[in-house]
Amino acid sequence: MTYSGAVKVGGPADVHELTDLMISKVAVGAMNNNAYLLRCRASGEQLLIDAANDAATLLTLIGDDGIASVVTTHRHGDHWQALAEVVAATGAVTYAGRYDAEGIPVPTDVLVEDGDTIRVGRIEVTARHLVGHTPGSVALVYDDPHGHPHLFTGDCLFPGGVGNTFQDPAAFASLVNDVETKLFDQLPDETWVYPGHGDDTTLGAERPQLPAWRERGW
Repeated sequence: MTYSGAVKVGGPADVHELTDLMISKVAVGAMNNNAYLLRCRASGEQLLIDAANDAATLLTLIGDDGIASVVTTHRHGDHWQALAEVVAATGAVTYAGRYDAEGIPVPTDVLVEDGDTIRVGRIEVTARHLVGHTPGSVALVYDDPHGHPHLFTGDCLFPGGVGNTFQDPAAFASLVNDVETKLFDQLPDETWVYPGHGDDTTLGAERPQLPAWRERGW
């Protein structure tokens, strides 16, 4: 079936099948958080992005093969409610942005800096540090050698705008600048965007709106 990225809490995962990587998206919790399971097709190794909530659903998605690692995109509580249980069940190595790790109550094994790479089997994803929604949010880029990039943005970029900066003009300026220079300026329009909540988008669909976002200030 064609991947749409439209998922609902309590519903099935939607699976995006790429040549070397399978991406499974599921919605969990009261805030409709997205969690993403990345599986290297060559090795079977798996990585989870945001153990947000509902550990039972996430562990069912992960299956008997377990996960090697879990990345928490940022410190906000709705993105790590199931992290302790998932780590206890799988022994996964934990990753988070250096400047957000202190706000995550599960110890972070690897502190992530801008430009760091994280491996899952034979696949690599590259971290982009984006400041504004939180001090240490990270987005992850998988540059598919057989197609376009795939971008996991946490709560920093959604269809229709950047993430919430809580009416702080300096935080908004930082976030929109980081999103523009580290994502839009570096990646093509075809880049598929997987946000922390809600539906997917592409950079091409959002790029024309950048001036309007700056103008409105959120």
